[in-house]
Amino acid sequence: MTTRRRVVQAGGGLLAGLALPPRWRMLVPSADGVEIAMRSDQVGSKVWFDPVGVLVEPGTTIRWVVKENVHTTTAYHPRNGHHSLRIPQGAEPWDSGYLAHPGDHFEVTLTVPGVYDFFCLPHEAAGMVGRIIVRKALGPGTEGFDYFVGKPNAEDWLSVPTAARAVFPTIAQVVKEHVVHRTP
Repeated sequence: MTTRRRVVQAGGGLLAGLALPPRWRMLVPSADGVEIAMRSDQVGSKVWFDPVGVLVEPGTTIRWVVKENVHTTTAYHPRNGHHSLRIPQGAEPWDSGYLAHPGDHFEVTLTVPGVYDFFCLPHEAAGMVGRIIVRKALGPGTEGFDYFVGKPNAEDWLSVPTAARAVFPTIAQVVKEHVVHRTP
């Protein structure tokens, strides 16, 4: 079994120590963090993350677990193969590398508020993407998918594929439901 863990944070660790109002405490689906399954049908023709969208508070650990097939969890960030920036400015991007066996998993702890969009490297074009909102919708993930076109230093950024764009839950849906499930 492969386990990888990374803490993604910026802007100091003060947020983790702040007392949060009761409405924020209810956003975390479990005391241990959030698990996102990396799924596939038996022949690999359908792939997905479940849940596809979650709303959490800063300091929540997200754990992606392979159920079937080979997957990655990779943040939309120029350091990840020139993908467009779709995580908060100042947050560290992640890339799990290939997780090849059922039970393999990867974890990040997100501390910077904002929208974090992510994808599976071999299955992005098939729409295997997801969205995490940490506390509130901020940052590049709130912008249109092509917001960077024509901006300086972004000429080599890759846009989110059309099939993937259709899969992302809306920010409003994630905020309203807190956990958005996807089935093929």
